[in-house]
Amino acid sequence: MLLLQIRIGDFYLFVCPSVDELILVRLSSYLVAAASVQCLWSLAVAILDAYAIVVKRSFRIGRAVIILALGDWVTGTLIFSAACGSAAITTLLSNDFGACSVNPCASFMNATAMAFLSWLARAPAFIGNLWTAVHRIQKS
Repeated sequence: MLLLQIRIGDFYLFVCPSVDELILVRLSSYLVAAASVQCLWSLAVAILDAYAIVVKRSFRIGRAVIILALGDWVTGTLIFSAACGSAAITTLLSNDFGACSVNPCASFMNATAMAFLSWLARAPAFIGNLWTAVHRIQKS
């Protein structure tokens, strides 16, 4: 699941920076920033999971699970807001202005779709970590 999130994040990290329009540059910079945070977070969690497997130790302790749940919530919120902003600008350009002939709307539609898919890939991790954190806190 983490590798899927990293792969989806890589897609729009390479699609969005290739745009020249000013409004799209602002949009793509937020989307790229959110994607960067999401990719780094997923990579850090994947490394932590790999380390836990190598040393045969579980990191499902209370504080670690809360940190994972908060990190998933923050990155999920960033990705979702970036995807919504990207979808709004893309819809504005394609439907309202009819400016897709001069702008790379297809690239932004693909980047927006990948941002939403990344958010959907992040949601199960957040829900699972939140459930585990609440269970640990109630158990204490």
